[in-house]
Amino acid sequence: MKFKLLRRRLSISAPRMTVRTHVPWPVRAGVAIVVLALSAALGLWLYQEGKRFAGFGEDLHGEVARLKDENAALAAERDQLAAAASSAESRLSIERSAQETLGNQIKSLELDNAKLKDDVAFFENLSASGPVDGLAIKRLQIEKDSVPEQMHYRLLVIQGGKVNHDFNGDLQLIVTLQQGGKAVIMNLPDAATGTDAKAFQVNFRFFKRIEGTFRIPPGASVSQFEARVLEKGAVRAQRTVPLS
Repeated sequence: MKFKLLRRRLSISAPRMTVRTHVPWPVRAGVAIVVLALSAALGLWLYQEGKRFAGFGEDLHGEVARLKDENAALAAERDQLAAAASSAESRLSIERSAQETLGNQIKSLELDNAKLKDDVAFFENLSASGPVDGLAIKRLQIEKDSVPEQMHYRLLVIQGGKVNHDFNGDLQLIVTLQQGGKAVIMNLPDAATGTDAKAFQVNFRFFKRIEGTFRIPPGASVSQFEARVLEKGAVRAQRTVPLS
């Protein structure tokens, strides 16, 4: 038995043996500390290199500060442009309002000028035809207004001869309408239609230009228009304009 054990130990199939050198524990601790220090230094170096590679660190703070300055400058420029745009819009609104007012004034002056031209032409014709004795309606016009179903009329009343007092009377309009194939008479002023009788009062010394508007029923048309000037209910002057 002892011979077999000896031969097994000396043969190739014998168990392997490991020979280790005994290292004291203070040496082991020192090596561990050195390794940890090297690992920490390597980690810190990798961290700093990573920040530098990504553009962080001190350059990042400078970039942030620069971007903040640019943002503030852009905000100030935006506020300045917004204020300028608001001021320009206000000036444009004022100019538009002034232009609209001026346009309305021009239209009003053009209408007044046209009326004056008509009056001048009328008086020239009146002078050529001789003097007027008593009360007369020398001009009577009627036309469609810009408002649907509304008519606009104009007339000129003259008091000729020896005039030493004002004339006080009333204007009466007689409108003949065609509606549904039938003739319909409409008198103005008319309390039933809510017409103000005071608007038809006439007071003047030598002449008076009268104009106004009235509405007609839907679908109706004016075929004849007559104006009368009354004094205490009596007809002093009248004139008729046929339209058909």
